[in-house]
Amino acid sequence: MSQRLKDKYENEIKGALKERFEIGNDLAVPQLVKIVVNMGVKGAVENKARVDAAMRNLAQITGQQPTVRKAKNSIAGFKLREGMPIGCAVTLRADRMWEFADRLISVALPRIRDFRGVKSKLDGRGNYTLGLSEQSIFPEIHFDQIEFPQGMDVTFVTTAANDEQGYALLKSLGMPFADQEAGASA
Repeated sequence: MSQRLKDKYENEIKGALKERFEIGNDLAVPQLVKIVVNMGVKGAVENKARVDAAMRNLAQITGQQPTVRKAKNSIAGFKLREGMPIGCAVTLRADRMWEFADRLISVALPRIRDFRGVKSKLDGRGNYTLGLSEQSIFPEIHFDQIEFPQGMDVTFVTTAANDEQGYALLKSLGMPFADQEAGASA
């Protein structure tokens, strides 16, 4: 398992962030806490097998067994009842988190056609969510085995005090933001 990104954070990024934001305590330096990968499955109401296929794909991508997400409310217009499976999610921490972040940043994102970077809008608390339109950008997924194209949301949860610190952390980890200084002014 690759420790490249974790070592880079510990040996280079942590000290640079501490100096840049004039943080006195090592524990107050922004760090990555967890990565949540969520797949809302389109067509799960009509076809229950789609949730199983999405779970298999998500398990291949993350290396961890996903949990099923169920509907919280009934919506008659969508023929959705409370408790029906409508998606799946995985929460990655520790070594799996670092390994997934490294693969996402250095392998998967550059495989997107006409890729010019990701949007640099954080949530106001230093966390960042990235929407991916297809699971096929990950090398673990083979094109001939895809039953249906499935998008996902990847959320980076940090201990950053604000968006500026969260942006600096993710940028130094290698996140390819499109407009380089937008997150720093937010």
